[in-house]
Amino acid sequence: MKIVLSTSNPDKVQEILEIVDLDIEWVVKKIEVEEDGKTFQENAIKKAKAAYDLYGPAVADDSGLEIYALDNFPGVRSARFMEGADYSVKNSKIIEMLRDIGENERGARFSCVAVYYDEYPHVFKGVIEGKIAFEARGNNGFGYDPIFIPYGYNKSMAELSRAEKNKISHRAQAFRKLSEYLSSMIKGT
Repeated sequence: MKIVLSTSNPDKVQEILEIVDLDIEWVVKKIEVEEDGKTFQENAIKKAKAAYDLYGPAVADDSGLEIYALDNFPGVRSARFMEGADYSVKNSKIIEMLRDIGENERGARFSCVAVYYDEYPHVFKGVIEGKIAFEARGNNGFGYDPIFIPYGYNKSMAELSRAEKNKISHRAQAFRKLSEYLSSMIKGT
């Protein structure tokens, strides 16, 4: 089975390949679409459909960080927040934005919507709840991982091993569901 994976993020590609352990030939393509949806689902469907229209069966996702004290900011704009800036700068800015917010009001979540498109969108979601750290910590992971501490852990996502992160992350949850769906398709059940 051959499926286009619509992304330009090599870290995301690596995570997805580790999570979806199926006999699939992934063809990674960067598809330019305006991510103007109001939700992660709208953006993920738009990206997957654009890839499908060009190449056939395709997978795309949209994900981001939602900080409750900031009205779920940066949300669907997570990748485009301070566009062009390195994530270390973005993470520092978010910590600065929360400088007057106490330990118990730093709740946040990572959300991911993965879409497999084959004439119709098949939608799979994952969410992990946690809080924003007072400082960036860790060198594993990417994006906002250094400032996000999942509930039940005293480490940031960037301090977890790749294997630990791939057990609990929002992307792992969404792509495990996608993997189960694709597995049932491959088996014909």
